[in-house]
Amino acid sequence: MAIAGVELRRFLKDRSNIFFVFVFPLLLVVLLGSQFGGEGPTGRAAVAGPPSELRSDVVHRLEEAGVEVTLSEADAVRQQIARGRTDVGLFLTAADGTSLAAGRDVTVDLVVGSQAGSRLTVQHVRTAMDGVADQAGQVAALTGAGIDAATAERALRTAAADASRPRVTVTDADGEAQQFAGLGRFDLSAATQLLLFVFLISVAGSATLIQARRYGVMARVLAAPVSTRQAISGEALGRFSIAMVQGVYIMAGTALLFGVEWDSWPLSLLVLAAFGAVAAAAAMVVGSVMDNDAAANGVGVGAGLVLGALGGCMTPLELFPDTLRTVAHLTPHAWAYEAFAEIQRHEAGLLDVAPQLGVLAAMATALLVLGGWLLERSLDRAL
Repeated sequence: MAIAGVELRRFLKDRSNIFFVFVFPLLLVVLLGSQFGGEGPTGRAAVAGPPSELRSDVVHRLEEAGVEVTLSEADAVRQQIARGRTDVGLFLTAADGTSLAAGRDVTVDLVVGSQAGSRLTVQHVRTAMDGVADQAGQVAALTGAGIDAATAERALRTAAADASRPRVTVTDADGEAQQFAGLGRFDLSAATQLLLFVFLISVAGSATLIQARRYGVMARVLAAPVSTRQAISGEALGRFSIAMVQGVYIMAGTALLFGVEWDSWPLSLLVLAAFGAVAAAAAMVVGSVMDNDAAANGVGVGAGLVLGALGGCMTPLELFPDTLRTVAHLTPHAWAYEAFAEIQRHEAGLLDVAPQLGVLAAMATALLVLGGWLLERSLDRAL
């Protein structure tokens, strides 16, 4: 435990880790989720105009349709459109709300941006405006029948709340689309970057093990009443602690900042622990075989990127050809990826991910035995 604690403190005190361990992973989650994530806003609309019932109603309807709405002055809205920060600009005036309430026709200005999704956002805006006009017509019809406006509006709201609306369910026949069903905007990128960085940082961190051998730290440890097995176990536990700190940080950060759903936290942490054990054992192997810490750092980064790409951390496994997907299962990333996919998308239980956990445990055990044997042999080798 003392050896593991020292390794963890050395890791946390290294200033170079601040960006690559704590900042860079979350930046990649944002980037990939923004580009490829699902269930994001269906468009962006900027609304200009003074506060009014008309503006509130339009904004409410747009937000219900999933459109991201911002309220700004007319000049600010025009700047947002020109800079591509919004898809549509809707300009309302104080007279618009008064005319609509009086049952008169209303003409509003709509400016469409040049973004690819602008046309879809326009349809959402038109639908929202049509809904407002329909409600105004219903109120006018009721008041014409002798009912006062306040009572008519309350009756319409009550009817809308009590009405049983038909539900339409669209089933995508595309098998690949079904594989990603139930994922939030950042869920997929959070899981893949978790696996990529836990393995990458762990294996690259094998350089500290080489430094401990080079500077005689391991020799001094063994000079104390500490057995070789205890020293090797401490080094392995230290690397496992680093992997878990990295992984738990990414899981907690993405959940708090981006609303990533990890579903069953105990089961997700169990998968992380199994994968972290593989990463820690791999770091033991690299740190015991190599004698140059700079070279080990480069090998760790290169191996982490290659294995991560092959294991589905850069392109989802579901998009791999069958042969490549079979090859991908030579990596621990692919097994952990499938376990997280089952948990996040299908609310899997322990038995559902037991095969993946079993494979990860077998990989970790094999690599740990090999790494321990290699480290014991390396202690007698001059650097």
